[in-house]
Amino acid sequence: MTTIFRLLSRLPLSWLHALGTLAGWAVWWSSPKYRRRLRENLFQAIGHVSDEVLRAAIVGAGRQMFELPYVWLRPLDQVLGRVVRVEGRELLEAACAERVPVLLLTPHLGCFEICAQYCATHGPITVLYRPPRKAALRPLMEAGRTRGLVRVAPADVSGVRRLVKALRSGEMVGMLPDQAPQQGEGAWVPFFGRPAWTMTLAARLSEVRGVRVLMIWTERLPRGAGWIVHLSEPVEAIDGSLEQRCAAINREVERLILRCPGQYLWGYNRYKVPRGVEPPQEVAR
Repeated sequence: MTTIFRLLSRLPLSWLHALGTLAGWAVWWSSPKYRRRLRENLFQAIGHVSDEVLRAAIVGAGRQMFELPYVWLRPLDQVLGRVVRVEGRELLEAACAERVPVLLLTPHLGCFEICAQYCATHGPITVLYRPPRKAALRPLMEAGRTRGLVRVAPADVSGVRRLVKALRSGEMVGMLPDQAPQQGEGAWVPFFGRPAWTMTLAARLSEVRGVRVLMIWTERLPRGAGWIVHLSEPVEAIDGSLEQRCAAINREVERLILRCPGQYLWGYNRYKVPRGVEPPQEVAR
């Protein structure tokens, strides 16, 4: 696996995206279950699904996978050199200048692996890390994600302590709030109008004193032209009870996804019921 990734990392980004396009369609046609889930999730979010958005989602999933060798194994300056523009840069610069803790939230949208690497050019950032199911990918993932000033924290009690410590030290913390958590780590909260088992950690971290929440995602440009990083403040305040905070974060994630629905990983099983978790009533029925 390492050898394959190293060989792929030597290819131009445009070639990798071309291979990703083929891979996206191959998975689409080879897996009826994947086709059904992708269509259902898309329809749940945006209703009528145009052919254009559907095609973009299919190829986007493949491109996201095939750009990983480039993002993880190319020299860091080369990777960041493909970021052609940063919108909202001043928000991150101001927070870092004021030395306030920053909680950066990004969905599975576009090239989300770039987000932490870019933010680390402004200071240390600790990101939540869940080991991949395929053990062969673990060394690659850890090496690719711990470059520059990026640190990782495992998705367990010790990792949560690291995240809290980083925030209390006035540093940055990043995570994917639309990642389905395990038993005891989530709550049933609406996501595009349907109950989804949603992590509570992001909401809990937003309660750390003085923390500033920023939304971030990275748009993938066509023909391997690079990426655009988008930073923004939440449209609504992340406050209230834990469940209210979770719901507000989900709505913020929805807003980002709807800006570029063709680049979200709709094939991700966002509405699964984790083992040991009691399903919501409408699912139970």
